[in-house]
Amino acid sequence: MNPITPTHTNPAPAPAGHLRRITWILCLLIVVGLAAGYLPRWLARRHLIQAVQADGATIVNVVSPVPVTPDLGSPLPADVQANVEAPIYARASGYLQTWYTDIGARVTNGQALAEIVTPELDEQLEQAQAEVAENEANLNLAQITADRWAALLKTASVSEQEAAEKAADLALKKALLSAARANLKRLQDLKAYDVVTAPFDGVITERNTDIGQLVTADAGHELFRLAQTDPLRVYVRVPQTLIHAVAPGQTGDITFQDLPGRTFKGVVTRTAGALDATSRTLQVELQVRNPRGELFAGSYAQVRFDDTAAASVLKISDNILITRAQGVQAALVDAAGQVHLRSITLGRDFGDYVEVVAGLTTNDQVIVNPPDSISDGMTVTVAPPAATNPGK
Repeated sequence: MNPITPTHTNPAPAPAGHLRRITWILCLLIVVGLAAGYLPRWLARRHLIQAVQADGATIVNVVSPVPVTPDLGSPLPADVQANVEAPIYARASGYLQTWYTDIGARVTNGQALAEIVTPELDEQLEQAQAEVAENEANLNLAQITADRWAALLKTASVSEQEAAEKAADLALKKALLSAARANLKRLQDLKAYDVVTAPFDGVITERNTDIGQLVTADAGHELFRLAQTDPLRVYVRVPQTLIHAVAPGQTGDITFQDLPGRTFKGVVTRTAGALDATSRTLQVELQVRNPRGELFAGSYAQVRFDDTAAASVLKISDNILITRAQGVQAALVDAAGQVHLRSITLGRDFGDYVEVVAGLTTNDQVIVNPPDSISDGMTVTVAPPAATNPGK
């Protein structure tokens, strides 16, 4: 038998439209896959760039200075001193026999304060009196001798040399007597100081001696301290920004912590005429009447001036200040957002705000709380007005 050979039939070819659909599906899947993988990365990269840009931009708040008139009515610290004050020393050495006045006593000019026993001075005074008497006797003898020798010279009984010697001896005796009398007068004047007296009307504020104490004139030991307390001098230091607003004749209200609710009127008598180089302040003196002795020298007081005419200054929050080697500065922002550092001159500091004497205008935009890294020419972004801190 002949083997049967199998016959194979070829499948029918696929339609062309079916292949195109498969191709489009594959392409769509590829596009979707690419989009699913690239788009998140692109978005993440975009967010990262925006975050970096946001972190790199400096956003600042700004304020403008406000013009104000300096308030001289603000209290200024002051020191109260006596109109006249002097320590009282002894001019004569000895022992204090008695004292007549103690602290708080009111005395008048020339009133006795104490008395000193001066035994050594008394002996020197007696010796000086004896020396004067001796020199007076020597002068009388020299006068008689000189007159006699002058008469003898006319008869040529003595030489001219001898007569000249007697005349010179007379002149010497006169000089010695004058010296002795001057020494006696000096000791008599010192003896007058055995009674210590007050040099002016006032109040005894200190007594630094007692009965029996050895008093030495050259030791410089203060026996009493005398102060004249009517009127009193009140010294106040006025800031440089206000020095032209204070003048002699101007009045001021003076208050004391120990007398609450009471005000005393003082009058400016003089100013120092020069500023203190350390504090940049002008020392001003007022006088205040104290007829009843209510006010005490050495007290602390506060002064408020009246009728001032000071020029206006600018005030601004103290959180704009930049302190560097160049001095006190402020950071200004222009219309283009660029920073400009400018040196400024300050007046008084009131804690939450300061007075600006020079360096700023009311049109300047000043950065509040400037960062430490801020520099001249730096570009910043100004926060919207709603987010800006108002100036104080």
